[in-house]
Amino acid sequence: MTARPVPGVKGVLFDLDGTLLDHRGAADAAITAWMTAYSPGHPRLDEVPALWAALEGPHLAMWQAGECTVQEQRRRRLSALCLELAVPAPGDLDSAYADFAERYRQGWTAYPDAAGAVAELGGFALGVLTNGGQLMQEAKVRAIGLADLVGPVLTGEVLGGHFKPSPASYTGAAGALGLAPEQVLLVGDDVEKDVTGPAATGMRSVWLDRLGVEPPPAGFPRITSLTELPRLLLR
Repeated sequence: MTARPVPGVKGVLFDLDGTLLDHRGAADAAITAWMTAYSPGHPRLDEVPALWAALEGPHLAMWQAGECTVQEQRRRRLSALCLELAVPAPGDLDSAYADFAERYRQGWTAYPDAAGAVAELGGFALGVLTNGGQLMQEAKVRAIGLADLVGPVLTGEVLGGHFKPSPASYTGAAGALGLAPEQVLLVGDDVEKDVTGPAATGMRSVWLDRLGVEPPPAGFPRITSLTELPRLLLR
């Protein structure tokens, strides 16, 4: 679908991981390095990034639903990875996860198209709506040099416990910008959380499909780079 201008938009919310920050690249490299050090020569090392990525959503959902603490979901996730690979789980799961997390932090990098696109939207109210932990997501935005550009970082921890795709996460985020949901556009890479989910509140959305290999959900525009976003809004 050809991107078309979006009338009436006064604010833009960005997803963070996979949209502004290359989360997958950082996480894949970090968990591969961690497993290489923990179990040298493991025969399934090339499968580790995909296995770790598959565990991310379900375990984060447990934390977001209040079923466990954020630290407990980390322990469970690391244990599940070790179980899948048939290696003993570390005796100190917290220290082991901290080792992975430090490697992950070292890999935090903005996508090359992020800063320029955000800078071109200076006339809009801007913010970041993300499902990660508040302190970590704020740290990511600072680390990739966007803290002075993107406005407030909004997670479920500051939105009353409401994470995407809860409608209250979108209405709360719009309110934090001082706008109604229908005045805000959300851009992100997750179809459910960033594209179809906001529609229930009247919020507009654009799917960032960096691979450019799939059609967008019916009725929603798709862009393959953030460089297309200013044209979409300002043309």
